[in-house]
Amino acid sequence: MAEETKAPAAAEATGGEARPAERSERPDRGERGPRGPRTGGGPGGPREGARKYFRRKKVCKFCVERIEAINYKDVRLLAQFVAENGKIVPRRLTGVCTPHQRRLSLAIKQARNIALLPFAGRAQ
Repeated sequence: MAEETKAPAAAEATGGEARPAERSERPDRGERGPRGPRTGGGPGGPREGARKYFRRKKVCKFCVERIEAINYKDVRLLAQFVAENGKIVPRRLTGVCTPHQRRLSLAIKQARNIALLPFAGRAQ
């Protein structure tokens, strides 16, 4: 009982009204209802008159050609995995498997250190 009498007195002292114990009038997240189906062809959705996009599974070039050792002197091979700006292309773009990507990046870095490959792309 003592707590009930203190709350309004504190509200009067601050000059404001006492806040109700309930939350605001905003509905909770669970009360919004289910989402309706999306209209149009979003990601993965069918489009009328458009071809389905087929992405071929990327395979490791080194595994297919059975290349075990990636030589840092093989500039033609290494240059395929370096972008124009000089960055090493990530494996999600090239499709190279993880162990070969590690060896590939080490070979590219070795080739850069002895000036077979550039560190950066051409200045524009």
